[in-house]
Amino acid sequence: MSTTILNGQAATNPAATVETPTALDPSWFINRELSWLDFNERVLEEARDATNPLLDRLRFLSICASNLDEFFEVRVAGLQAQIFENLEAQDPPADGMGALSQIIEIARRAHDFVGRLYDTWHGELRPDLLKHGIRVCEPQELSESQNAFLDQLFDDQVYPVLTPLAIDPAHPFPHVHNKSLNLLLRIETAKPPARPLYAVIQVPSVIPRLVALPDEADGQRRFVLLEDVIGPRLDALFGGYRTSDRVAFRVTRNSDLTIQENEGRSSLISTVEETIRLRKWGAPVRLEISERADDGFLSQLLSSSALELEERDVYKVPGPVDLTALQALCRLEGFRDLKEHPFEPQESSALVKRKNVFEAIRDQDVLVHHPYESFSSVVKFIEQASEDPQALAIKMTLYRTAEANPVINALARAAENGKQVTALVELQARLDEENNIDKARMLQKAGVHVVYGIVGLKTHCKAALVVRKEHDGIKRYVHLATGNYNPTTARQYTDLSFFTCRREFGEDASALFNLLTGYTRTNDWNKFIVAPTHLAKRLAELIERERTFAMAGRPARIIAKMNSLVDPHVITHLYKASQAGVRIDLIVRGICCLRPGLPGVSDNIRVISIVDKYLEHSRISYFQNGDDPEVFLASADWMPRNFHRRVEIMFPIDDPQLKKRIVDGILGVVLADNVKARQLSADGTYHRIEPSRAGDPRVRSQSEFQKMALELFESSPIRQRAGAKV
Repeated sequence: MSTTILNGQAATNPAATVETPTALDPSWFINRELSWLDFNERVLEEARDATNPLLDRLRFLSICASNLDEFFEVRVAGLQAQIFENLEAQDPPADGMGALSQIIEIARRAHDFVGRLYDTWHGELRPDLLKHGIRVCEPQELSESQNAFLDQLFDDQVYPVLTPLAIDPAHPFPHVHNKSLNLLLRIETAKPPARPLYAVIQVPSVIPRLVALPDEADGQRRFVLLEDVIGPRLDALFGGYRTSDRVAFRVTRNSDLTIQENEGRSSLISTVEETIRLRKWGAPVRLEISERADDGFLSQLLSSSALELEERDVYKVPGPVDLTALQALCRLEGFRDLKEHPFEPQESSALVKRKNVFEAIRDQDVLVHHPYESFSSVVKFIEQASEDPQALAIKMTLYRTAEANPVINALARAAENGKQVTALVELQARLDEENNIDKARMLQKAGVHVVYGIVGLKTHCKAALVVRKEHDGIKRYVHLATGNYNPTTARQYTDLSFFTCRREFGEDASALFNLLTGYTRTNDWNKFIVAPTHLAKRLAELIERERTFAMAGRPARIIAKMNSLVDPHVITHLYKASQAGVRIDLIVRGICCLRPGLPGVSDNIRVISIVDKYLEHSRISYFQNGDDPEVFLASADWMPRNFHRRVEIMFPIDDPQLKKRIVDGILGVVLADNVKARQLSADGTYHRIEPSRAGDPRVRSQSEFQKMALELFESSPIRQRAGAKV
C-alpha cells in the first residue's frame, strides 16, 4: 500500500488492493432524515452551551423548535404520504430504510429530543433568565394587581376575538389550522349533576403570545403566556357553565403539497394560490399537547375523524406548547450583557467610497463575504442600475424575497424609469410562496416583466445581469451568489457574492435568462455549469480527475463546503477518490449521508459541521487539479433535487487574488475551527473538535471572519486616505 504526501499530510493509497465498488452498499450511507435530526441536536448543543450568552442560547432553543416544525411539515409528512397513499419515494434513500422504518426511528429520536428541549428550558434557561430579572410567570405566581391588569387586558383586547367552538353531535370537532395554538376545554354545568362537555378555542395569533406585565419596583421584567391569560378567565365565555380543566394543543400538518403544474394553464400564480389554500387542510402529522392531558382529552382529539394519528405522533410536552414563542424574549431592549456583541457588516473594501459601482467592477472582479461584508453592495448594484442613464436592462432571479426589500423596490423604480426589467420570481420557494406572489404582483404593476421559470423545475440559482451602453459599446455586468436576494437573511447567513464584467460571464448570464424566459434547448456555456443538464456530470468529472491524479502520484485534494450532502452517486465518486488516496475535506453544515473513516472506503475523507451565530450557507468547491487549483462557487447543494429538479449554477473563480482569498482566507479558516466545529465519525455521531495540544490557539471561524472584514475595510486605499475610524 503506497503513501502520497498531500500538503504535508500523509494519505493512504489503497488503489492497488481495494476494488472500486460497482454497487452502492447501504451500510456506507447515513439516512437523510436521521442525519437532519443529528443536525438539530447540534443546534440544541448551542442552546445548552453555557459559554454562549444567555439570550443567544434561548434563540438557539427557539430555532430548534422551529426547525422541528418544518421537519414534520415537510419530511415526516412526505414519509407518511408514501405509506398512506402508496407512493414511491422520489429519491429512495441509499441506506435502504423504508418509509415506515424511518418514521418509527424518527419518532423514537424526536420524542427523546423534545424531552431534552424542555429539560433545557426548565432546567437551564428559565432559571438563568430569572437570575437576570426575566421571568415567564405561571398563573399561580401572579399578584392581585397583576391579575387585575390581565382582567382588563382580557376584557378589552382578548375576549372580543375569541370564538368558543362546542363539540357535540350538532358541532363536530372543528378544523384546527396548521401550527395554530388551541385550548381544549372540559366544561361542566354549574348545577348538579355535573355533565362533562368539551369545546375548543383557538388562541388568537393576532395578539402577541408573550404578554408583558407592568414593571414592578424590584426591576424584574415579567411576562405571561397568552393562553395563561385566557385560561383562568374562560367562564366569561360560557354563561351557566364552568371550565373544570383545560389543555393547550397544536397540530402540525403536511405543508409540502405538490404543485401540479400544467403547461396549458394561463397562470401558475392561480395554481400556487390554490395549493396554499389547500395547505391549511393538509393531513395531520403531529399532535403536541400539554403533559397534563388525561385520556379524556386525548380521546377527544384522537377519536376525531379530523386527527387520524398514531400514538407515536403524539408529543406530550412538560411546558409551553410551541417554544418558538420564546424568541420574543431575545428581542428585549437592554440586556446587552446577555447577547453576543453585535457586529455591523463592513462595506466591501473593493467598493467602499466608490461612487460608481460599475467602474469598480470594471476595474476588477469583486468578491463579498456576507454577513461580514455588507449586503449593501448588492443593493447598490441594482439601485445604481435603476437610476443610471447608461443602464439599458436589468434581469434578475428572485427565490426568497423579504417583506421590505430594497432590491425589489429598485427593480420597480428601474421599470418606472423606462428600463427593460425582467424578474424571474420562483413561486414554489417552500413556505415563502405567499410573499413571493405579493412581490411578483407588485413588480408587475410597476412594469417589470415577471416570469416564473421552466415548467417542472424550481429556479434556485442566484443571478443578476445589468446591460449598460458605454463609450466602447455594450457592456454586461453580472452578479452571482450562493445566497438569496434577501437583506434579512443576508445579515444572518454566511454567503458569497461575486461581481464581474468579464465577457464570458456576461454571455453566459444572457444565455441563462434566455433559457429561463424563452425557449432554449441547449447552450454552449463559457463558464457556467448549469443544472439540471450539466452540474452532476461535471462534479463527477472533477472528482474523477482528482482520483486519476492521485493514482498517478500527483497532488490531489478536494475541499467542499455546502449545506447538505445527499446524492449517492456523488458520494460514491468521493469514496472512489478516497480509495485512490485523494485527501478530502467536506464542510457540511446539515445533512450528510456520507460516512467518513470507513476502512478501505473513506479513510481519507473528513467531514466537519459548523453551527454558530450565523447559518453557514455558502457553497464552495476546491479541486487541486495537480498544480493548477480550481475554485467554484455554487447555488446548489449536492443533493438529487439540486442536480435534477432545479435550475442551479456553479461557476469558477478565475482571479488569482480572489481564489487565494477563498482557499486560504475562508476554507482554511473554517477547517481550522476548533470552537464551533464538530467532526463526523463513521458511526454517524458528531464530536466537538478541540485544540490538538494544550496552549494551541482557539479558532472560532466566524469571529475570525469578523476580524478579517474589519481589516479589509481598514486597509482599503480609499479608506486609508480618508483617515476615518470604525
